[in-house]
Amino acid sequence: MERAESEMNKDTRLSGVLHVLLHLGQVTTPQTSELMAKAMGTNAAVFRRTMAGLREAGYVRSEKGHGGGWTLVKPLTDITLLDVYRALGQPGLFAIGSRNEKSGCKVEQAVNLALADTLTKAQGLIIEQLASITLASLVPANSPGAITHSEAIPASQSTSTA
Repeated sequence: MERAESEMNKDTRLSGVLHVLLHLGQVTTPQTSELMAKAMGTNAAVFRRTMAGLREAGYVRSEKGHGGGWTLVKPLTDITLLDVYRALGQPGLFAIGSRNEKSGCKVEQAVNLALADTLTKAQGLIIEQLASITLASLVPANSPGAITHSEAIPASQSTSTA
């Protein structure tokens, strides 16, 4: 059965984590899981589970207890979109796949080969592009309200006066 693109399940972790990392790059104090989860539109347990790969890769650190929370270990200039993608376990980029991988039909085999080749090339281009973009390049310049969310990170903890 076909589903419209907007109905397909999309893995939004990369987008959400990038959003949070950019905010972490703009504050000087640790941010709680609860606060960051709210900015990401999820709950604290899911947020911590999602961030585990980034902690293991050495991009963020988390401290427990009073005054604890999440902080960046590396500057945004040293983290690429590809780094974050890999730290998240390299989620699938495409929802397209072959109907029958082990088909005995020569026509279906040709279709599978063409799709596999095309998707491999497309994935290579996407990976190359992700590697070329640092998180620092995503920070909006002089954009009021872009640095902090009033409902997420308190403005008093921001490094910006925006």
